[in-house]
Amino acid sequence: MKSDLRVAIIINPDMPVGLIANTASAIAIGLGSNQPILAARSLTDNVGRTIDVSSRLPVPILQASQETIGGLLLKALEKRHEDAHVVPFPAFARSLHAYADYEASFPDRNLAEEEIDGLGLVGPSKWIRSLTGSLKLLR
Repeated sequence: MKSDLRVAIIINPDMPVGLIANTASAIAIGLGSNQPILAARSLTDNVGRTIDVSSRLPVPILQASQETIGGLLLKALEKRHEDAHVVPFPAFARSLHAYADYEASFPDRNLAEEEIDGLGLVGPSKWIRSLTGSLKLLR
């Protein structure tokens, strides 16, 4: 599966640019933590300066309405491939300022009833394409 890995982040383009950036970055951290193969490498230049790799794969940022993103989340969870990871960014998370509060309130929520500002997916190419094939790049 690792050689057939694909990544996609879907964002609601109606948000202000700062929230778009915050949502995409938070999702990317979640995807990277679940799939260290996405980066988890260092490279050294010819004079010995070492950096950490940002990503070994392209990370397209796609756009969709909040409603479409919510539907994609439910579809992704329903048809989830065993090697796939799904990282949503529910809108309610933005009102919480401590992760502990998010974690504590999450079990009382129903994702089907929540507004979802963004969604990150990593998994087999066929699975990702089946979910995101009709979406446009965020511009």
